[in-house]
Amino acid sequence: MFIIILKYKKSIEDVMNNLDDHKNYLEKYYSLNKFICSGRQEPRCGGIILCNAKDKTEVNLIIKQDPFYKNNIAKYEIIEFIPTNYADGFKEFII
Repeated sequence: MFIIILKYKKSIEDVMNNLDDHKNYLEKYYSLNKFICSGRQEPRCGGIILCNAKDKTEVNLIIKQDPFYKNNIAKYEIIEFIPTNYADGFKEFII
């Protein structure tokens, strides 16, 4: 499992101009069962995506589809972790 941390590199205006395309990107990967949850950081400097991918290579391929990546709106940090303890109902998200 992976935590993807986005940090905006451009103005919030640039973010907002690309937000609809970014939301479509998110929905695509939710429908493919790759994204578990996502949201913006507070204060609004970026976002977080919890991703269920098989490896970091797959995560990088997924990120390259993000309009924020394609338009140089955000930079990305990827943190891999192995869930060993989790709430009831979360097990279905673990590969």
